[in-house]
Amino acid sequence: MNATLKNLLHAAETWTPEEQAELADFARVIEARRTGIYELDEDELAAVEEGLGQADRGEFVTDGDLREMSRRFGA
Repeated sequence: MNATLKNLLHAAETWTPEEQAELADFARVIEARRTGIYELDEDELAAVEEGLGQADRGEFVTDGDLREMSRRFGA
């Protein structure tokens, strides 16, 4: 590890939890680029689990709602 990174990591110990989380997000993206494996954070994992739960319960967007979103957002 180079000195600049060591110094930044040491300084990060004094950062707010939000700032530390932001740094961790950047590091996860770099690691995913290097390894080809993206590790979900807690919020992302919770969102995926919620979506899977909705699918299991049969809670899907209606065709009309999907058309409206496509119209509004140009998808």
